[in-house]
Amino acid sequence: MKREISGAPKAELQELPQIKERMSFIYLEHCVINRQDSAISVTDDRGTVQVPVAALSVLLLGPGTNITHRAMELIGDVGTSVLWIGEHGVRFYASGKPLTHSASLLLAQAELVTNIRSRLGVARKMYQMRFAGEDVSAMTMQQLRGKEGARVRKVYRQNALKYNVEWNGREFDPDDFDAGTAVNQALSAGTACLYGLAHSVIAAMGCSPGLGFVHTGHERSFVYDVADLYKAEFVIPLAFQMAEEPSEDIGGDMRRAMRDKIAKEHLLERMVKDIHYLLLDNKDIEVSYTDIVNLWDEKKGCVRNGVSYGKDEGLE
Repeated sequence: MKREISGAPKAELQELPQIKERMSFIYLEHCVINRQDSAISVTDDRGTVQVPVAALSVLLLGPGTNITHRAMELIGDVGTSVLWIGEHGVRFYASGKPLTHSASLLLAQAELVTNIRSRLGVARKMYQMRFAGEDVSAMTMQQLRGKEGARVRKVYRQNALKYNVEWNGREFDPDDFDAGTAVNQALSAGTACLYGLAHSVIAAMGCSPGLGFVHTGHERSFVYDVADLYKAEFVIPLAFQMAEEPSEDIGGDMRRAMRDKIAKEHLLERMVKDIHYLLLDNKDIEVSYTDIVNLWDEKKGCVRNGVSYGKDEGLE
């Protein structure tokens, strides 16, 4: 007997919200997550709510969460990223399918990162975005790293003075969140949210999280590249603000503050725009919603897949 699968039919890619139009993230813990039609249902000791998961960029799953196969199937189909968080810390990423069948951005990223000159050019563009009005086009990576380090240390000092928070440097133990100072706890929680958001945008656009330009050698190198563009603007000021009069749930307060600031400042739209600028200089690319695979050709660029080649080319 053929098994009938309940629920709404799978949405086509062009029917789904674009990544720049989505909400940032939702954090869940100590609950059971299931699927109900085209939404996920979240049940805890207070009751059950439905969440339109296609409108989310990333779902943050904290301790005590149980999620069904049907729920993960829906989440993957709509291109929403899932971030499993250990207690207060990032432990594992998993992402849905890209919101396009086109590999144009991925190919551009791979071409740029495998050439020293073009890779340096993208890295300089990343640093230039942080130093408005300054010319960094002739700086080496060593000079850029030094300049960036001085900038971040200055941002830490300025916010410590503004919010009257003692600051002795960025110190944290990823295995012991509570051992850190209040400001370091807030920085860890906020940074985890920013990394999750950057990863979801990168995955949705069809780029590779591992092909970084400044960072290298890690499966999330490009995630760190993108997140660092916004850390001094989004994470650091909020962390010191939360630490001025810290609550018992400073991690939760930081996540909620990050969520509100991300929405207010339209960070999702900025990330999409900035990745296009870094990889394509804002040139338009064709977005493919049809599942078409071509074959590579060194002369023509690509040729049709699913064709029996050889007979007309004298290669029988």
